[in-house]
Amino acid sequence: MTQIDLTLTELEQGWHQSADYFSCNYCDAHFACDQVFPVDDAFYPAERMIRHHLQTVHPDATHLLIQTNSKYNTLTAKQQDLLVAFSQGTKDAEIAKQMGVAAATIRHQKFTFREKAKQAKLYLAIYNRVFQTTPAAETFISLPEQTGAVDDRFAITTRDYQQLTAKYFTSTTPLRLARWPKQQKAILVVLKQVATILPADQHFDETTLTQYLKPIYTDFPRLRRYLVDYGFLNRTADGRDYWRNPNYKELS
Repeated sequence: MTQIDLTLTELEQGWHQSADYFSCNYCDAHFACDQVFPVDDAFYPAERMIRHHLQTVHPDATHLLIQTNSKYNTLTAKQQDLLVAFSQGTKDAEIAKQMGVAAATIRHQKFTFREKAKQAKLYLAIYNRVFQTTPAAETFISLPEQTGAVDDRFAITTRDYQQLTAKYFTSTTPLRLARWPKQQKAILVVLKQVATILPADQHFDETTLTQYLKPIYTDFPRLRRYLVDYGFLNRTADGRDYWRNPNYKELS
């Protein structure tokens, strides 16, 4: 997949997800969706691992994005240098001194960048309205607030929810998961369905939580971990106490 095929969010965050992998935009690193990865004394799911990879291997990801080798990157070398300097927090006066121009020139260029961003935002809004309109009858299900970047995989319509529930669960009463999905949108639907069986305003130790999760799916530790990672459950640092996210009440 080329960078230009990625969504705006995927371009900004530096990674993208396929059916089987979370992949880096800047190198060949990829992490299988259905695996966990040891990091120091912890184990990271694939999405957390790709974020860790970006932070440790590509701390200069902003620079890499600015200097993307693509025919769609129309920035001149001087503009790229300016944007790198802005991203580093360098003051206008210092940039002007380094480039041998007046500070007013740097301020004008910053203004020009902002104007181009406004133009691009309006164009994207028009494009999305014309080509990516969701039918008026469709509504989106609610999900817990996420700590990382959120893209269109978190935009799940009621129709998506019904179709994916039918695909991955053999039964909803009682709740029985047939297999673990690979795509993030389907994972979120599974987690939302599972969360509906957990009583609100109640705390669980691991044993009690297991009693709820084990009948749903044989790999109940994965269910537990993902419920926490995606904000459906809160957990104390020692892992002894679990409870539903109080800031996320709507699970039906």
